[in-house]
Amino acid sequence: MGIYSDNIKPILKRKDILIRLIVINICVFLVLTGINVTKLFNVDITDIVINYLAIPARLDILATRFWTPLTYMFVHENFLHILFNMLMLYWFGQIFLAYFGPKNLGSLYILGGFAGAALFVLSFNTIPLFVMMNGAPMIGASASVMAIIFAVAFYRPNQEVGLFFFGRIKIIYIALIIFVLDFVGLSSTSNPGGHVAHIGGAIMGYIYAKQYLRGKDITGWLSKIIDSIANLSKPKSQKKMKVKYNRTETDYEYNQRKRNESEEIDRILDKIKASGYTSLNTEEKKRLFDASKK
Repeated sequence: MGIYSDNIKPILKRKDILIRLIVINICVFLVLTGINVTKLFNVDITDIVINYLAIPARLDILATRFWTPLTYMFVHENFLHILFNMLMLYWFGQIFLAYFGPKNLGSLYILGGFAGAALFVLSFNTIPLFVMMNGAPMIGASASVMAIIFAVAFYRPNQEVGLFFFGRIKIIYIALIIFVLDFVGLSSTSNPGGHVAHIGGAIMGYIYAKQYLRGKDITGWLSKIIDSIANLSKPKSQKKMKVKYNRTETDYEYNQRKRNESEEIDRILDKIKASGYTSLNTEEKKRLFDASKK
């Protein structure tokens, strides 16, 4: 309890949803690793626990384990699997939070996982090749991470990231390359379920970005549900202390305004690069000065 209360609990209480998601995944992994020690005594509990957390392909089993479409996206058994997923989640989650709010990230993580689970179950019950495989239960946050990657990629396709050996590359190209690799991997026998789930998460991220550009946040309803559940754990005294603010803009309007401001600063910097600081007018100098103070 000391380790939890002194180290883990303070992190989970922080409003940084990205760190929370990573910590939850790591904690589940560590618990499963600890349970795995039972194999030393010729008792294998790990597989039993994972089977109750992983999403099954069979509909009859899924009906009795209805919680698995949620739990599977937080479960990893292999160290390299969780390492790769958490690094991708952290890198692209940081970019995501530059344009969207923390609630959007948490809700899209879950929706991406749901989409991956839905496509996984649908595929392994309708596509002849997959039905013959009788796919094993699936675990991992890959579908959720794919949703976040594709949301950023199609919301800001010109956003660049630095890659070792390749230099700076547009995020849209990274997303498309990953998608093609998953599509090609559908016919493999090693991990077809994972590839299907990745594609499901990618589709959800794409839909989210396109709808958001049209002024619609498809994660809003889930964010409200999560808020309602979170409020149940708060003391009644905290629930009653509600302060009403007169909001002048929605989350979408706020993100759109910040995006426009960023583009304006980029334009001013390009102008300085081309013609020098003296080429700026008074309004442009003021905007540059105000931006430098933020």
